[in-house]
Amino acid sequence: MGKAFWIDQEFDRDRDGRYAVHVRKNLDEFEWGDIAPVRFACTAWELATPPSLTPGFVRWDRRVLEATCHRNTWDGTLYARVRIVSPLPDELRRSRAWWRDRGWLGWQETFGQYVEPTQQDLARIPFLRATLLVEAPVPLDDLPPEPEGPHEEVEQSAHRAVAVLVRELNALVSPVLDQLG
Repeated sequence: MGKAFWIDQEFDRDRDGRYAVHVRKNLDEFEWGDIAPVRFACTAWELATPPSLTPGFVRWDRRVLEATCHRNTWDGTLYARVRIVSPLPDELRRSRAWWRDRGWLGWQETFGQYVEPTQQDLARIPFLRATLLVEAPVPLDDLPPEPEGPHEEVEQSAHRAVAVLVRELNALVSPVLDQLG
């Protein structure tokens, strides 16, 4: 089973702990004073992923287009939202009656990465790109508590939160990617 997400420790280490430096530079992004670890974990994740940090401290399978973490406004829990490149549904692949000689294109790849069509492409060619949207709760059990404020070991707590989120998102998304092949 492949991994959907991983922390690029080597790249980070080769650049003198750039994630920790990035967290320290962006302390104003965190909100302090919550007894739940959710807001802190979501901010740590946001700082570890593009576009906040490029390339990301957290990397993901090329079929993952975006991965975000959110605080559920209903009960304060944590949920993940992951958008994945998908093949067209069988109903569209079985018959091309809908095609009508329009030259539809699907997901384009550049250097092995799935890319959105440019505005120029959209002016000339129709695109039909399938995605799957995974929205699922993430357990809070192993997340570190939110630090009391920016004076504590914020960088270490952020790193731990991101590591837990990577593990939990792998448990959710890797089986889906494996099934897609």
